[in-house]
Amino acid sequence: MKPHKFSQWGLIGLAAAFLLVMLVLPLVLVASEALAKGWQAYLAALDEPFARKALYLTLEATVAAVIGNTVFGLASAWLLTKYDFRGKAFWSSLLDLPFAISPVVAGLLFVILFGRMSPLYPFLRAEHIAIIFAVPGIILATVFVTFPFITRELVPVMEAQGRSEEEAAATMGASGWTIFRRVTLPNIKWALLYGVILCTARALGEFGAVSVVSGHIRGKTNTLPLHIEILYNEYNFTAAFAVASILVILAVIILILRNLVEWRAKRGLRNGN
Repeated sequence: MKPHKFSQWGLIGLAAAFLLVMLVLPLVLVASEALAKGWQAYLAALDEPFARKALYLTLEATVAAVIGNTVFGLASAWLLTKYDFRGKAFWSSLLDLPFAISPVVAGLLFVILFGRMSPLYPFLRAEHIAIIFAVPGIILATVFVTFPFITRELVPVMEAQGRSEEEAAATMGASGWTIFRRVTLPNIKWALLYGVILCTARALGEFGAVSVVSGHIRGKTNTLPLHIEILYNEYNFTAAFAVASILVILAVIILILRNLVEWRAKRGLRNGN
């Protein structure tokens, strides 16, 4: 059925207005507020020691989460798609737990598990292992809230791929690593990259769980989102928006990479690769 021109342009206008209000205007606001006092004030806010430490910690937690979740996501997707076992549906549902639990609740769970009320606390204290209000807690919280992304991108692709190619390679004497590297990985590479990009985007902007386990120690456990919150609460709006612009720039880069991966994946499907 051919759509009515009035309805078509009305829907286009509605979508454009929504994008203008929800996406374009906030980006313009961030840029204008960040540069409200000039480039020197903008660069000074970015070069401030607490801001640099927050950036380094954010990147550290993001890299750790992406690496850990890539390994975990590949193993989980392989398990769910290549093997049949009792409890498979339960395991699949368990992977979605971070989607169902509020990040703040997840942070509280880590505080209960590793904090002063935990049965593990005497051991952690005796061994001088700091998890809560320290970098390990931030990394654990980031890993927890991001670990479903890669698995959920891989499972549909690996299910569609089936098991016949791997089984044929196994009957010809190929090892497990060879099967994964030569058969499985070429078929899932774009889904894997897409999952890594989503995982990265989520990790960079994580606030709730990290806020609970960090302790808000300036220069030690504050990530970029937490540092922005502190600057804003101190009415240091120019510095807050200047630091926020880093996340905006990273978000734009991730968006470009995501579109490139989608374009390359569609091109590969058309070419049979």
